[in-house]
Amino acid sequence: MSTDLCPVYAPFFGALGCTSAIVFTCFGAAYGTAKAGVGVCSMAVLRPDLVVKNIVPIVMAGIIGIYGLVVSVLIANDLKQTLPLYTGFIQLGAGLAVGLAGMAAGFAIGIVGDAGVRGSAQQPRLYVGMILILIFAEVLGLYGLIVALLMNSNSSGSC
Repeated sequence: MSTDLCPVYAPFFGALGCTSAIVFTCFGAAYGTAKAGVGVCSMAVLRPDLVVKNIVPIVMAGIIGIYGLVVSVLIANDLKQTLPLYTGFIQLGAGLAVGLAGMAAGFAIGIVGDAGVRGSAQQPRLYVGMILILIFAEVLGLYGLIVALLMNSNSSGSC
């Protein structure tokens, strides 16, 4: 039964939010992992003893994907056939918030991780600075997660 507040296409927007949360965060996580991984592999040619120490950017990039997974699961649990349009739009916004913030964070982690591990192989004092910059890049994804969780918590409604 379709009404003005609960049209039949409303769940589409919720599903789109669920999809965008996981897809965009995984794009960011994959880019960050690949870019930082190339830096670790290049650094390991001359300094193989530093591989385990410099794997931090790769781990941090993987955490970005977890943010999207959490929001996707929360949105998917709230999806149903009769959904208010308001709820569908809020779920779309929540998915885009965490997804695009996660993609930006993954890009930042990848670029900083690549340059950071290469540089720290030549100058070990650079390592602490690299970790601090990586933390600030990771926090960008965390901001998107917090906003998405707040948005999703306010999306409950019934037809």
